Amino acid sequence: METVRMLSTLGLMGAMRSLASAFEAETGIHIDADFAPTLALLKRLRAGEAADLVILTREGLDEMIGEGRVLADGAADLARSYVGIAVLAGQVYRDISSEAALRKTLLAARSVAYSRLGASGVYFAELIVRMGIAAEINARATVVEQGFTAERLVTGEADLAVQQLSELKQVGGIEVVGPIPHELQTPAVFSAGCIAGAKHADAAERLLRYLASPEVAPALRQSGLEP
Repeated sequence: METVRMLSTLGLMGAMRSLASAFEAETGIHIDADFAPTLALLKRLRAGEAADLVILTREGLDEMIGEGRVLADGAADLARSYVGIAVLAGQVYRDISSEAALRKTLLAARSVAYSRLGASGVYFAELIVRMGIAAEINARATVVEQGFTAERLVTGEADLAVQQLSELKQVGGIEVVGPIPHELQTPAVFSAGCIAGAKHADAAERLLRYLASPEVAPALRQSGLEP
């Protein structure tokens, strides 16, 4: 069986669980997927790690195309993703429906978990600066290098977890409160492209066409992404 090596942002991990098996059944091509935050993947690609296909934020993919590491031809935007907030399952509902409510909820938390390398973490760090509460939040924040921030709810390290909705949904024992108010966020766009000089170029192209097709929309929606 041919194998295609895929490096993907964490945001697509949930959707890929069901999509990978459907693609394999349809094509006989196995997907060897590795998931990490975009900034970590950019570092690995620049260090020369081999892959056939990448899924990054649109900005990250454009950087890789600009450096000649990813082919501009055929690159496609797959999904839009919003940042949300989660609490431990069974916790009292937290109001995040407006900027004022969000500010109150964030300041009342013992600790807020957010990611250092993911698109959501970069966005959240900028948001709390804009809201004028960065010093208070960061003084007791749980900053996660890599992985799912909602796991810190389960371990009791944090009261609130901030990440892409699709990433929050990967953790059991938690409840997603909802997205941060839409007027406060610029959604991340996750995009895919084939690596220049990929060893399994044809298989990578087939996978890219599949991920950009309308048939994957239900799996994307179910995982918290907007096709």
